[in-house]
Amino acid sequence: MTKNSAQPEVAIKTHSIATAAQSVGVSVQTVRLYELRGLITPARTSGGTRRYRADDLARLRQISDLIERGVNLAGIGIILELEAENDGLREQLAARPRRQRMD
Repeated sequence: MTKNSAQPEVAIKTHSIATAAQSVGVSVQTVRLYELRGLITPARTSGGTRRYRADDLARLRQISDLIERGVNLAGIGIILELEAENDGLREQLAARPRRQRMD
């Protein structure tokens, strides 16, 4: 806990770019390219160092899987956007009262 807070600090495990790249089986330059293309947006420290969380690693694995299936980076960007939009629509639908969903 911090001195000024009654709430305990929650440590979120993060990884360096090298560890993230190695865990997915790609090069550091490839991970940087994915970031440049907007496919991934890692957190950054105050000094600018990239830090990758578990969800970032999952996304890197998804990108690698799509590349192995022959999808190019532009196509991957579209797929990721559509998945995010679909998730948002599912959340909106789940938040609606059941009766309203049946109409």
